[in-house]
Parts: sequence; structure tokens; C-alpha cells
Amino acid sequence: MNWLELIGWAGSAVLVGSLLQTRILRLRALNLVGCVVLIGYNAAVPVWPMVGLNVVLAAINVWYLRDLLATRHDEAVYEVVEVGVDDQFLAHTLRVHAADIARFNPGFTWRREGRQSAFLVVKADEVVGVVLAHAEPGGVAQVDLDYVTQRFRDFTPGEFVYRRSRLFTNQGFRRVVSPPGMVAPYYHRLGFRRQGDAYVLDLPAAA
Repeated sequence: MNWLELIGWAGSAVLVGSLLQTRILRLRALNLVGCVVLIGYNAAVPVWPMVGLNVVLAAINVWYLRDLLATRHDEAVYEVVEVGVDDQFLAHTLRVHAADIARFNPGFTWRREGRQSAFLVVKADEVVGVVLAHAEPGGVAQVDLDYVTQRFRDFTPGEFVYRRSRLFTNQGFRRVVSPPGMVAPYYHRLGFRRQGDAYVLDLPAAA
């Protein structure tokens, strides 16, 4: 097997690997890389129909990547819906994703007492995130769960709850504290500051 064939096999492997990804951004990026490698390989062989196919696939991936990256912080695309803590669809979402939630939030326990808040982050009719919190003394919103579904894990949909809306400030909270024991927290990207084992966001006063 010569070096050119190795490049062809490598491109094919990347292309197949991309289809095994659950994260939509990673899927598109890896698929694009595989297409570009195969364009070079098939042009060198040459197999022009395969070059044409991979050029088209690469263009499609570029189109979707551009859209994903351009709208990742867009409030017109991602919406926060506040729901009741006993909402049946919320319960269904937590049940369907229970194993994945436990993986990234091993210490998750949701108090069913006191003042609680529940938010779903949605893109059109698809749930991309769940944020659950309860009130602590001193105007503190303690987040119990901040979960992002697998397809959107390369994004930060929680920002629409914490920074792009006044859902907490309008309820009189002055501070948000991240959930304890969360795996791979992303709060430093949202302006939270580290405080011990948690991240804290000081909120502006309600208008």
C-alpha cells in the first residue's frame, strides 16, 4: 500500500467516524475534513465523479457549519421557556436523558421543596438544554442541573438563561451559583467567576 492509498483510507475513516458523532457541530466539521481529504485523493487517482461528489458534500458541510456558528448565540434561534416544576414534558425530558444527566451531573438531586425554577432551552421544537434551580437565602439561585443534550454539547445554550435573559433578575435573584460536581463545566465562558468548587455569576439589579 503506497502513501496515496493511505491518504484515501484515512479520508474514508474520518468520513465514517464523522457519522458516528452525536454532536452536530463535530459531525459537520469531521465530515468536512474527510471530504477535503477525499477530494485530494480522488483528484490524484483520478476519479472525477468522486471528486464532484465530495466537492458537493464539502459545500453542504460548509453551509451548515456557517449557519451553526453564526446562530450559536442568536436569541432568535434559541429560546428559553420557563415551565412548572411538575410539568409532564419536563419530567419526560429528565427521564429520557437520565443516564446522560447522571454522567455529567453525578451529584444531581433536585429538591422538591421551597422556591424552584425550571427552564427549557429550545431550538424550534427541539429541547437543547434544561436548567433547574432553587432559591437559597440572600438572593442566591442555586443551580441544581444544567444539562445540554448530546447534539448541542459543543454549544453553550445555558447562556440564554444566565446572560441573555432576565429570568433570574426578574425573580429578585442577585447571584447564580453553578451546580456542585458538574463534569466539564463551561461557566468561565459565560462570565462566571470561580469560587471554591463552584462558579458564581453576580447579576445586575432588576429594572
